Amino acid sequence: MQSPAGDSETAAVEALMAASRAFVGLAARSLADLDAEVTLPQFRALVVLATRGPQRAVDVSAELQVAPSTGTRMCDRLIRKGLVRRSRSTSDRRVVRLRLTPAGLALVREVIRRRRAELSRIVAATSAYWQPTVTEALTAFATAAGELPEQEWWLGFTAADSPAEAEA
Repeated sequence: MQSPAGDSETAAVEALMAASRAFVGLAARSLADLDAEVTLPQFRALVVLATRGPQRAVDVSAELQVAPSTGTRMCDRLIRKGLVRRSRSTSDRRVVRLRLTPAGLALVREVIRRRRAELSRIVAATSAYWQPTVTEALTAFATAAGELPEQEWWLGFTAADSPAEAEA
């Protein structure tokens, strides 16, 4: 027999499963109308580069938790689409880093704008449920999942957004 706490945890897991499907759908819709033909995994790679700055392909792969060969193929596709480019380190020519192009940066900005607008619409439609405890619970959930807080995420995005970074 399950305890009341177990019932509560089961209900929370079921609610999060439904919410995660909604979030995936929202993310897919935010990309769907763009001409870039970028998949969700490819977009995740773009976000890694936007938040963390130039990275080696192996670092992007590790962040996405995919095999290095998978990450490299994904990044190669993004390079062919003109959203990412390779650059060699000036201190060690063996090190090749990937960075967003201006087009890649613009794509990330637009998808984030679309996603934020859709979330704002959903929150407005469900405003009676957004009590401080719900917001705190979701923030704790995101932290436990390893997500950066929004302010830190945007600090990284802003740093990678500098003209020197986009052009270098």
